[in-house]
Amino acid sequence: MKWVKSLLVLMAILLVIIQFIPVKLPSNSTDSRNDLISAEKLVGEVPTILRTSCYDCHSNQTHYPWYAHVAPVSWLVSSDVEEGRQKLNLSEWSQYNKRRKISKLGDIKEQVETGEMPMSIYTFIHRKTKLTGEQKQIIIKWSESMANKLLQ
Repeated sequence: MKWVKSLLVLMAILLVIIQFIPVKLPSNSTDSRNDLISAEKLVGEVPTILRTSCYDCHSNQTHYPWYAHVAPVSWLVSSDVEEGRQKLNLSEWSQYNKRRKISKLGDIKEQVETGEMPMSIYTFIHRKTKLTGEQKQIIIKWSESMANKLLQ
């Protein structure tokens, strides 16, 4: 039993020490000129669904909860947001060319259909971000419609 207490003390000390390892969370921007919602003048349920379930990882408008500033969770949050923005950044939508937009819309449709997005680790903590069946259909239909519009 003494070794368990020693292990817990060691883990607590380690947790305090790793707080001094700096992590730079990806920065945010309030500039919405290139943002998908603004650029495409989206209205209705789609913007609400995107803001609720996609924007924290796929835009420059990430809301960082308190635990995003505590190591080692901060390392995971930083990595996930960086990767999410690299794959799709909705804040830079109007900077994408037509071909890339169509490709990204196809990716959105596929990721939502297969349930890969939003990520389950994220929806587990942020329950309101989990898409309902109806919300999935709204995003799937919107992405198809938008891609078709771009193809014309």
